[in-house]
Amino acid sequence: MTEQRFRTFDEFWTFYVREHSKKTTRALHFGGTTIAMLCLAGGVLLRKRSLVVLAPIVGYGAAWIGHIFVEKNRPASFGNPLWSLQADLLMWSKIVTGTMDAEVERIMASNGYHHEPEDSGAAREEVSSEDSARHERQTLN
Repeated sequence: MTEQRFRTFDEFWTFYVREHSKKTTRALHFGGTTIAMLCLAGGVLLRKRSLVVLAPIVGYGAAWIGHIFVEKNRPASFGNPLWSLQADLLMWSKIVTGTMDAEVERIMASNGYHHEPEDSGAAREEVSSEDSARHERQTLN
C-alpha cells in the first residue's frame, strides 16, 4: 500500500478519525495516552528516567493493540509521526470533553460511511467488510 500524503492537518485528521472508527480502539488510545502522560509527568517530577522511557512504550503499545486486533489496520504513526501525535492529543481531549463520538459520526458520514455501534453482531460484521472494502478503494485513490 502506498503512503498517503497529506497537505494539511485537517486532511490528516479526517484520515486519522476513519482509522479510529471503533470505540474500543479509541479507548485503548485514551488509556495508553493517559498512562504515557502520567509516566512523563512522574518521570520529570520524580527525576526518574525510567518513567520517561516507559511513556512511549505504554502509549504506543496500547494504541497498536487497538490497530492490530480491533481496527485491523496500520497505525498512522508509522508514516506521519508528528501529526499522529497531534491527532492523538486532539482525540484524547475530545474524549475528555465527550465530543469524540460525534466527531467520528460526522467524519464517517462525510465520507459516505454508515457507522454503526460495534456491538450490533453479525450484521455489523457484514457491513464492516463492505465498509472496509470501500475504505480501501477510497484510500488507494
